[in-house]
Parts: sequence; C-alpha cells; structure tokens
Amino acid sequence: MICRTWEFSVALYMIYLWPNSLFLTAMYGVVESGSATLFGPIVGQMIDGMSYVKVLRLWLVTQNLSFIVAGGAVVALLVVPDLKSQNFPVFATLVVLTNLSGAIGVLSTLAGTVLIERDWVVVMSEGHSPAVLTRMNSVIRGIDLSSKLLSPVITGLIISFVSLRASAITFAAWATITVWIEYWLFISVYNGVPAIVQSDERRSLRSSQSQAEETDSASSFYVPLLHEEESYRNTQSRSRILRILERISESSFVSAWRNYLNQEIVLPGVSLALLFFTVLSFGTLMTATLEWKGIPTYIIGIGRGISAGVGLAATVLYPLMQSRISPLRTGVWSFWSQWTCLLVCVGSIWVEKEKIASYMLMAGVAASRLGLWMFDLAVIQQMQDLVPESDRCVVGGVQNSLQSALDLMANLLGIIVSNPKDFWMLTLISFATVSLAGILYTIHLYRIRKHLFHLEKIPLLNNFFAS
Repeated sequence: MICRTWEFSVALYMIYLWPNSLFLTAMYGVVESGSATLFGPIVGQMIDGMSYVKVLRLWLVTQNLSFIVAGGAVVALLVVPDLKSQNFPVFATLVVLTNLSGAIGVLSTLAGTVLIERDWVVVMSEGHSPAVLTRMNSVIRGIDLSSKLLSPVITGLIISFVSLRASAITFAAWATITVWIEYWLFISVYNGVPAIVQSDERRSLRSSQSQAEETDSASSFYVPLLHEEESYRNTQSRSRILRILERISESSFVSAWRNYLNQEIVLPGVSLALLFFTVLSFGTLMTATLEWKGIPTYIIGIGRGISAGVGLAATVLYPLMQSRISPLRTGVWSFWSQWTCLLVCVGSIWVEKEKIASYMLMAGVAASRLGLWMFDLAVIQQMQDLVPESDRCVVGGVQNSLQSALDLMANLLGIIVSNPKDFWMLTLISFATVSLAGILYTIHLYRIRKHLFHLEKIPLLNNFFAS
C-alpha cells in the first residue's frame, strides 16, 4: 500500500512545486522507470540467488527507508513555498533526493513483486488444480487494487481538507510503521507453508551447484586464458572491442534478456509491456494534468478509487472466463474490451468544455481497467504455466524491466510535451501504442490456435459450414 500511496502523491507534489508544467512530474517518472529498466533483470537474478528470508529483509528495509527519505525531502520542499526562487541549489538538491529515494523504493518493491507474484504463488499452488492458481492470482491482484482504491482516496482527502505537507508527513510516518507489520506477515506465510520452505531449499541447492560449476569453469580455463592473453599480445589477432563485446554478452544483464527472449511467452509479455507506454491511466502525468485543469484533488482520488474498484471486478470475472475459454483466449477478449473503452478518452479530445472532457477522460480510463486487469491476469498466468521454475524470477525481472522501459519512454514524452494543454497529443500516441499491443497479442493467439473465432459455432454461419 505504501508504494501505491507514493505513486499517487508524487504527481501532486511535483505539479505543486513547478506549476503549469509536467516537467518535474515527467522527470521523476524518467528516473523511476529508468532505474527499473536498467536494474530490473539484475534484481531478478539477485532474487534467484538469495534465500527467501534475505529477499524479504532487503526488500522491506530498502523500500520503507527509501520512502521515509523521500517523504522527508518532500516535507522540506513544502516548508518553504518559494524555495525554488529563494535558493535554487537547495531546491534542486531536494528534488534530486526525492527522485532517487523514490526510485530506489519502487525498485525494491519490484523485488517483492517478482518474489510473491511470479514465484511464491506458483509454489503454493503446486499439486492443486489450475483453478487454485487462477484464484490465487485474482486474490493477490485484488489486494493490490484495494490498495490502489484506498490510497488515493485517503491521500486526496488529506490534501484537500488539510494540506500537502500533512500528506507528506503522514506518508513518511506510515512507511516507518508498516515495515514491521509487513515483515511479520510475510514471515508468517513463509513459516506456515511447507511448500515455500521446500522451494527455498531447492533454490539454495541450485545456487550452490551453480557457484561450484562457475568455480570449476574458472579453474579449468585459467591456463588457456593465460595462453590466450599471451597470444593476443604477440599476434594482435583479437581486437579490444571484440573482447569488450564478449564480456558484455556474458554479463548477467544480457544473459537475463537472452533467457527471456527464448521463452514461449515473449509476444504476450511484450504486449503487456506496451500498455505501460501510455498516459491513459491514473498515473503521474494524467494526475498532474487533471490537477492543472482544476479538477479537485479529492475528485481525482475518488476517480482513481473507482478505477481500482472496476479493476477489483476484473479479479472476480477473470476466474469465471478463464475456466470456460482458457487464459489465452480470455486475454484477447479482455484486451479488446479495454481498447473499446479507451475510445471515450480519444473522443474527449474534441470536446470543447474542459471539465466535461476531463470527466470523459477519467471515465474512459476507469472503465478500461476491467479489460486491462483481466488481460494482466491472463498474461501472468501464461507466464506462470510456461516458464520453468529455475527461470521464473529472471523472466519476471526482465518483464518488469521491459515494462519500466516503456513507462520511461512515456515519461520522456511528458518531458518533450510538457505543456498540459498538449495532453491530447500524448493521448493519441498512447492509444496507438495500445492498439499495437492488441495486434501483437492477436497475432500470438492466431499463431498458437491457427484461428481467431469459432465461426462454425455462430448460428447463422453454422448452416454455411454444414452445407
């Protein structure tokens, strides 16, 4: 919940600190998404090589400590309203501190997301029917969406009826308290589920075997390596650039991406990631734009809460659809239902009355969350079913890195098109990217099933096929 609160609040802080521009808001998004893009695959490999308990400790301590620092920096920025004009170096330093600490907090949250959603859930459902995994995915997504529902509503009320400074102080205090509660809850799950403990033991065994193999490999190639270096000095047969490229190709970052690209779920994963290249969500850019347009903060918070409530409905509807038409086909139906709802957002561009256009934008985004979160669940379940146990954390880290890369591009667009008046451009680009994602997923469906629709099951066409 702490991460969802920060996700909503930071846009409001940044648009307040630099009015009439999306620059600070987009810049924070660039820092956050850029860090996840660069370090996401590495985080996945780190998780794969650590015990569950170590991951929990590192995740929760780093996350909450980073958010405490971010909250404190925001309070310092808000104490002096005109700090930017009075002492710009101090203002810039505090903004950088906010950006870096917030990004570290989100990056550490990524470790927990990969661990719980991509690993623990699958381990806990092993030996049970596929419906158990579906239900667990829906419950976890429901918890996440409940946080997205409650956090903006509470934060919006505090900002609207108390102050921005009070919300930042509350955020920092909440981060201090919740770290202990979260750790106790996760450790209780770890100790209470034998399958997780057994999986942790298998991970430790794989890690020790991998280290032993690397040691043997290093020792066996030590003499040839010396000979190779001597030959290089004498004959100059290999260039330094080629050696650098070889080292890069052998790096953990590249090997993680190579692993991801060899999986069967590449196209669904890319389709899901493309949905992050958008401003059509209650993220930082759209929230800041709505604030600039004069929509009250508590209304934005309620809108975001309604959006999360629609997403909660997806966690109920998805198991029902999946049990009848499979995750693969559920994905395509849910995606295009989302796309249809986003047409309302595109239509709002041509509405002259600003308030009506803003509410149309919010309504279209909120309605689209039903299809979006069903699609998200469908892709995640396909990854859980098709990715081997030894690759889950690595693939999950790369998937989150890819999503962050697309989110980074969206925020870079926010820097280029930083005037809130030009938000319509970002809307059209976002809609085009969503359309591309749908086309890629539909191609994947056709490649697997060799058809898109059961035309013979349509009554009017049944006689045609029979004749």
